[in-house]
Amino acid sequence: MRQINKAAVLGSGVMGSTIAAHLANAGIEVLVLDIVPKELTDEEKAKGLTLDDPEVRNRIVNNNIAGLKKMKPAPFYLPENIKLIETGNFEDDIHKIAEADWIIEVVVENMKIKHDVLKNKIIPNYKDGAILSTNTSGLSVNEMAEVLPENIRKNFLVTHFFNPPRYMRLLELVPCKYTDKSVVDFMEKFISKRLGKGIVFAKDTPNFVGNRIGVYLIFSAIKHLQEMNMTVEEADAAAGQAIGLPKTAVFRLADLVGVDTIGHIGKNSYDLLKDDEEREIYRLPDFLEGMIEKGLHGNKTKKGFYKKEKMEGKSVIYYYDYNSGEYKEPAKPKFNSVQTVKQLDDPGERVKRMVTFDDKGAEFAWRVLRDGLLYAFKRIPEIADDIVNVDNAMRWGFNWELGPFEIMDAIGVKKFVKKAKNDGVEVPDELEQIESFYKLENGVKYYYDLTSGEYKEVPVKYDKIDFEILKSKNKVVESNAGASVLDLGDGVFCLEFHSKMNAISGDIMTMTPKAISRAENEGVGLVIGNQGKAFSAGANLMLLAVAAAEGAFDDINMMVKQFQKATMAIKYSKVPVVAAPFNLALGGGCEYSLHSDARVAHAETYMGLVEAGVGLLPAGGGTKELAIKAIDKAAKFETDVSPFTFKYFKQIGMAQHSMGAWELFKMDYMGEGDAVCMDIDRLIYDAKTKVLDLARNYVPRKPRTDLKAPGRSVAASIKVQLWNMMQGGFITEYEKYIGEMIAEVITGGDVNAGTLISEDYLLNLEREKFLKLCGQKKTLERIQHMLKKGKPLRN
Repeated sequence: MRQINKAAVLGSGVMGSTIAAHLANAGIEVLVLDIVPKELTDEEKAKGLTLDDPEVRNRIVNNNIAGLKKMKPAPFYLPENIKLIETGNFEDDIHKIAEADWIIEVVVENMKIKHDVLKNKIIPNYKDGAILSTNTSGLSVNEMAEVLPENIRKNFLVTHFFNPPRYMRLLELVPCKYTDKSVVDFMEKFISKRLGKGIVFAKDTPNFVGNRIGVYLIFSAIKHLQEMNMTVEEADAAAGQAIGLPKTAVFRLADLVGVDTIGHIGKNSYDLLKDDEEREIYRLPDFLEGMIEKGLHGNKTKKGFYKKEKMEGKSVIYYYDYNSGEYKEPAKPKFNSVQTVKQLDDPGERVKRMVTFDDKGAEFAWRVLRDGLLYAFKRIPEIADDIVNVDNAMRWGFNWELGPFEIMDAIGVKKFVKKAKNDGVEVPDELEQIESFYKLENGVKYYYDLTSGEYKEVPVKYDKIDFEILKSKNKVVESNAGASVLDLGDGVFCLEFHSKMNAISGDIMTMTPKAISRAENEGVGLVIGNQGKAFSAGANLMLLAVAAAEGAFDDINMMVKQFQKATMAIKYSKVPVVAAPFNLALGGGCEYSLHSDARVAHAETYMGLVEAGVGLLPAGGGTKELAIKAIDKAAKFETDVSPFTFKYFKQIGMAQHSMGAWELFKMDYMGEGDAVCMDIDRLIYDAKTKVLDLARNYVPRKPRTDLKAPGRSVAASIKVQLWNMMQGGFITEYEKYIGEMIAEVITGGDVNAGTLISEDYLLNLEREKFLKLCGQKKTLERIQHMLKKGKPLRN
């Protein structure tokens, strides 16, 4: 049975080093090698070093790996993961790759150099049976394979990571004509499970799948930009989230990728895609070549299609005028089409509505979509065998909300065809015969196979629980506008949030005890999870802001009581409750997770009690839970409670949140028995498995009445620190006030140290201080600022 315990990465540039970092994130030992420098630096000369010194010979690789510590966004889940990386150079250490189960070649995108590394570095030191892959973004895997002996060819393939490897879900697998199918199957399972990647099977064609469609879309957008005399600012306003693309839209994306990189890919595409009917679109327009020559390469040079400058103390983002070659002040264009559809949460509804408008923004968006979707249709089976791989590539690699064929379904294939033909655009005959690309029947999802002209079942991994399919099988047992209860099978139910950003709403609070009751009476346990964009972005601030502005404090009090009742129902359920947080799990979302028996968190989980940022404190039991954690830790270690109380106070007071699930163990939001899942597709399955494990010998918890309060003396110590911080200018006077409210709750209020208190007592304290903060003008200002600007106000 194959296993990968040690890997070797050849090449330590940005991609090589960040791939190594992500392998280390997965607990894999990694050897990273690079070339030996040919010259000494001035610093090395001053030290008296020579080209033979190890410090010099490993300088390139060591500098690149050291650079990972400063890189943003952070490539490591935890800084200490760097300890799993060993460094060396191609001359002194190449023999060590014989210990590797997986060798990844990540040298420069040049076929001659790759051939040299394969022939002269890898073949002489290859361990029989090891998997060898190249991280090329488009060079021919079959051409590379020709220089390899038969025993290596069968284990050779492309593993194309997208940048940055930790965060980008897409990985394209491209076998060569010699690759053993068992190797492809193994790598698909290993990379998805251990590295958390979404696998797309591509073919040996230039730019593979993601970049072939994504880069075409950028060049198509440039063409329509010029034809319609749009500004890049107008284009990005129209062709972003309004049509299911990310906020970066087209030209911000080009800046992110690199304008020079886009130009390089364009030239390569033109040279290599000789039979592509759209080949001419890849010719670089004069203005783009001019930008590259002037060094306007995007984010890396801080100037591209956009540049940011300070103006009167504020950051202003100027856009590049391709006609004049100068930067212009932002006009902040607002199209009626975009303003209307942005109110819609469902991406399918947004794009469906967007293409019905007739303003300039909608016309540009339609043209870009029209040409891009037709191009994608024509690329099958050239770049991939089916539409599923293409849709997955664009969602996972370019952050589209819907893939190209999903977008056509949303518009309606017949409507799409009719509108395109009305433009005088040639539409393939095959497309005119299709009703839809996907359909759901009897709990099975099918896709239209363009080769056979028949519908085929969409492959589903055994460990993926798909809510869309469950709902088609009538597995929703209770539901309201904000939440549902689903039957996951085997006696396990799931409380699913589906409010806007899954903010904790009255509907969710109402459904929580119902979900628990259902699990208690008809099953063995409950999962709290969903398959939206985020687990939960917190409580519904808009409702709170309105109530506070109107002085409806009785209503706020009742709302907080209901919230506390819901989280306490989770904690004292008669069956195990497991939370499955992912992405944002903030404020109330964090509180739901903290009260659960266990947590199975996706690796990219950003969790924390962040209420202080809007002038509040956690009142859904969050402050109470951290108070209990401090008290219990002090009792466990028979020591003073103060250090633990200070730690948790700081987490709440500074609105700290994790930058990944592994940090939650250090924050004590996760502990023994909790788990991290790398593959988002497995998350609900793993949480369900955790419920079944706990259900075997589950002993329900009992409400706490035995808590020894840290007391007023610890609160006083915290308040002294807050005063000092205010005097030093580190916090504002109002932040000091918020901190004092938090301190009074987390220490158990105005009582002597050691006074026995209960959970109910702490919940009442939470609610009292929360209401007090709601009545403050500066808290209302903070809430309103967050709602308008999406970032905290420090007042």
